[in-house]
Amino acid sequence: MRKGLFVVLGLMMAAMPMMAGDHVMQATRGASSTRNGDASLNGANGENGANGETLTLSLKEAQDYAVEKNRSMKNASLAVEEAYAQRWQTIAAMLPQADGSYSYSNYLGYSATLSMMGNNVNIDMPNVGALGVTASMGINGQGIVGVLLNNIAIEMKKLSKEQSESQLRGSVMSSYVSVLALQSIAGLLDSSLVNIEGLSEMTQNAVAAGAAEQTTADQLRVRVNSIKNSINSQKRNIELAKSSLKVLLDVPVETELVLTDSIDAILSPEKMLELLGTNFDIHNNLNYQMLEKSTELAKKNVWMAGWAYGPTISLGYNYSNQHYYGEGGMRMTPPNTVQISVRMPLWSSGKRAAGVVEKKIAYEEAKNTLSETGDQLGIQYQQLCFNLNNAYETYLNEKDNIEVAQRVFASATEKYKYGASSNMELTNASNDLITAQSSYVQAVLNLVNTQVELEKFLNN
Repeated sequence: MRKGLFVVLGLMMAAMPMMAGDHVMQATRGASSTRNGDASLNGANGENGANGETLTLSLKEAQDYAVEKNRSMKNASLAVEEAYAQRWQTIAAMLPQADGSYSYSNYLGYSATLSMMGNNVNIDMPNVGALGVTASMGINGQGIVGVLLNNIAIEMKKLSKEQSESQLRGSVMSSYVSVLALQSIAGLLDSSLVNIEGLSEMTQNAVAAGAAEQTTADQLRVRVNSIKNSINSQKRNIELAKSSLKVLLDVPVETELVLTDSIDAILSPEKMLELLGTNFDIHNNLNYQMLEKSTELAKKNVWMAGWAYGPTISLGYNYSNQHYYGEGGMRMTPPNTVQISVRMPLWSSGKRAAGVVEKKIAYEEAKNTLSETGDQLGIQYQQLCFNLNNAYETYLNEKDNIEVAQRVFASATEKYKYGASSNMELTNASNDLITAQSSYVQAVLNLVNTQVELEKFLNN
């Protein structure tokens, strides 16, 4: 019998960690499947980047790639799993808990002396081994409310993950378009450099033939150097923008990025009209959803404080078996004991009452904040639409300006070849083109940022 009890105890102690682990895995499986089920990219898009080779991506592919690979998103997914594990801890605290113990005592030949009716009786104290198993569970209202609080915490972690994904997608879009804009400006500067270098060479030949002044040739050479410096600066800016995009994609720095989408495709009028025509539903806004969960959490905290007045019901079982190695020994402890207890709080000098009042006040504050935020979000939506309209109009104007500046520069270059335009006019046209290019890049970035802000606001 004793041998069997030892075996059962050993099996129970070995199985309990495994059972708890299984429950935790089941509780977190939903979050894990979500994390592992993120967008899958084509093999060429994902595998080449990991090997430091060429990574060819459209904007959508770049955003999906970042969501799948970015470490911040991985941490957001892990935070959801952590919330599931915390909920299981709260649930498990109300489920049966079992502990096993075994002790061995050796009294080293000691004999106890008892005086009975004037006579001393020596009682040998044999060595003793004690096996014990204790099982208990306790449940109260606060524990149940605690599970409800954990459920809200899980939902808030999921919303936080969704906010992180929205933020990441917006950052990828901004970096992606920045690279495209800088590349287009670099291409325009390259073509301008070819024209200016041709004029500089032609003017230098005219100086050699005595048909032009060296000062004019020197001015053109300075203009050539200025455009070269601008090109080099643009190339460095392109590499910096690509590096920022690589950080978001979590790819090695030596990876070569090839971006397949164009600025016109990303910033098309159709997409702008579609975005501006989206109906605003306040309940789709992630910040508002987070505030709703915070308000719900405050309400559950009132319940938690109220249940401080509730009873705690406990159930316990204890098994104890002693084995004496030798003669003698007295068994004074019953081998099986069952305990049921109910504990009810009676008096706390108003501490519990003050706790309920505090949570009720916090709940009212949360409701006021939620209502105020709802009003502010409507105004914010109108402002974001206004900003996007302005940014898009500015983008169209700057896009037209750069085309005009390009034509003016080409015309001034052509006139200069035939002596119909002065060096000063050519320089001014070149400066106007560079200024228009800078304004165009700024307009593109401003439009992208306002578009990203509205998309995040609408949770598109």
